[in-house]
Amino acid sequence: NASLLGILQHPDGTVLKQLQPPPRGPREQEFYNKVYDSDCCDNILLELREYLPKYFGVWSPPTAPNDTYLKLEDVTRKFNKPCIMDVKIGQKSYDPYASAEKIQQQVSKYPLMEEIGFLVLGMRVYHVSSDSYETQNQHYGRSLTKETVKDGISKFFYSGYCVRKDVVAASIQKIKKILEWFEGQTQLNFYASSLLFVYEGSCQATMVRLSDVTLAEKRGAPKGLLSDGDVLECNNNIHVINSTENGKIEASVSKGFSKFYALHKKACSKRHHSQISLKVENSEQDNVWKSSTCIAQEHLNGNVLPQLEKVFYHMPAETKESANVEVRMIDFAHVFPSNTKDEGYIYGLKNLITVLQNILDN
Repeated sequence: NASLLGILQHPDGTVLKQLQPPPRGPREQEFYNKVYDSDCCDNILLELREYLPKYFGVWSPPTAPNDTYLKLEDVTRKFNKPCIMDVKIGQKSYDPYASAEKIQQQVSKYPLMEEIGFLVLGMRVYHVSSDSYETQNQHYGRSLTKETVKDGISKFFYSGYCVRKDVVAASIQKIKKILEWFEGQTQLNFYASSLLFVYEGSCQATMVRLSDVTLAEKRGAPKGLLSDGDVLECNNNIHVINSTENGKIEASVSKGFSKFYALHKKACSKRHHSQISLKVENSEQDNVWKSSTCIAQEHLNGNVLPQLEKVFYHMPAETKESANVEVRMIDFAHVFPSNTKDEGYIYGLKNLITVLQNILDN
């Protein structure tokens, strides 16, 4: 049950992450408060926001005012079939204040952390061929060695037909931006923090909002068929997928996030959770997510198809070619002030880039 594992969907499109017991929870909350402070004028922190989920403060359920949740952007929400991977970054997954016992426990979980610099905590991959998801938990990541880590990670980019090299290439570019940020800052060190990777798993889905495509001429479309916010999915058969009244993709998309989080947050269930039901504003959910009906393929008659083709064939090249990929930093219960570069995190990022580059070149 995802709600007992500390990640919950809110109908407004955010996720709720339950605050961990002190000192970890308050430390993570303090980190988000610092980075997202409205008075913040530190360029290092302002740039860091680009690489984090957006933060909307904290939330407590009316039934349990002492339970605190971080309210965060659901990075998976815009995807139809989100493929998700969580990779812990750094050479040490224990912080400088860890006890000898904690250090021993962390090192024994994955002795290769020092050498490899990262650890796959879990993945959930959509296979087009079988129209199903394949899931790997943290035992999978811990079984990977220096020799097998490349193949182990390439599994995340495998669609059931081929390795999505477009996604690998886009991921490398995003990690390089984060690496640049780390090379330029000496005020924060991150331990046991992760990168969350998300990409679109559905068949060559080029998601594009009509309102974003300047060349889209919609006058030829029958009245009411394509309103400004509608989302198109371009694959072998062009068709219009379900879009809600406000132009957002259906709520079911974000379920991937909570299921995925359940993989490596198992430890949380051992905590002090009261067994209250946290079905957030469920009565509202039906209204919020009331979606317009799907337009049947046969309605895309001779009049409309040329219009749709115009949208996709005249799209700017970079929109067509760059895969829709998100890479965000998450999990900040062990972030500490520092006056040196975070060499362990930098080592992990560089090694991850090397492994991804090998997948690309192979």
